[in-house]
Amino acid sequence: MSDKPYDPSAEGAQMSFRGRMSYGDYLRLDKVLDAQAPLSEAHDEMLFIIQHQTSELWMKLALHELGSAIACVRRGEVRPCFKMLTRVARIFEQLNSAWDVLRTMTPSEYTEFRDSLGQSSGFQSWQYRAIEFLAGNRNLAMLGPHNHRPDLVAKLEEILGRPSLYDEAILLLGRSGFDIGADGRRTDWRETRTESEAVLEAWRAVYHEPNRYWELYELAEKLVDFEDYFRRWRFNHVTTVERVIGLKRGTGGTGGVSYLKRMLEVELFPELWKVRTRL
Repeated sequence: MSDKPYDPSAEGAQMSFRGRMSYGDYLRLDKVLDAQAPLSEAHDEMLFIIQHQTSELWMKLALHELGSAIACVRRGEVRPCFKMLTRVARIFEQLNSAWDVLRTMTPSEYTEFRDSLGQSSGFQSWQYRAIEFLAGNRNLAMLGPHNHRPDLVAKLEEILGRPSLYDEAILLLGRSGFDIGADGRRTDWRETRTESEAVLEAWRAVYHEPNRYWELYELAEKLVDFEDYFRRWRFNHVTTVERVIGLKRGTGGTGGVSYLKRMLEVELFPELWKVRTRL
């Protein structure tokens, strides 16, 4: 065993990057790592900023995967979207784990910098809104917090102008020979759809004979996986907020915990949850 320090260059590791692209160059780390600008002297504000910035990065990837999954279902290429939806579920698993880190901040520590946030709030995350719109929860009132940014409203309106992930799954049911009722005649995709007995019965038939309708059955379970992790993220959000600020109003003016608890009642794919009772 040699006492000399190990030199990776002896085995071919590149050590000189003058005029060449390095790891930091590729990831633009100077830009990423310079994006944290605390507005107070509080130690825990850095945690708060990085928690939310990394969450937004994961959401950016979720949007990338959801957009591609929707396009696959629209083309009838269902199998490739299974991996994309699995990845989205894993992304929300990562987002769930991030709450564990934020919960290490106590109410006293948050109070030290909360006033520095002004009226800014996660409620105003346009990427989170885009994920909800892409999934199928199309509450048009939620465009309001983005009205000061026409560019963001345009992105959200573009999503609203096309069928959601769940809309495309239902349309695929129709193309597969199932009666999907009024969903097969929809032309306005901006509004949240109404639950349908016809769609519930179509999913019941799929679950009754999974081997016969395996791709539709697998798609249904991938959607449920996604919403399962999405619901856990919402629940962990509620408990984290209550642990840190109690029942105080949110910085963005919402009721805080009361608003977040109301959001727990929203179902993205309602017939896929109700079909379990029908089987």
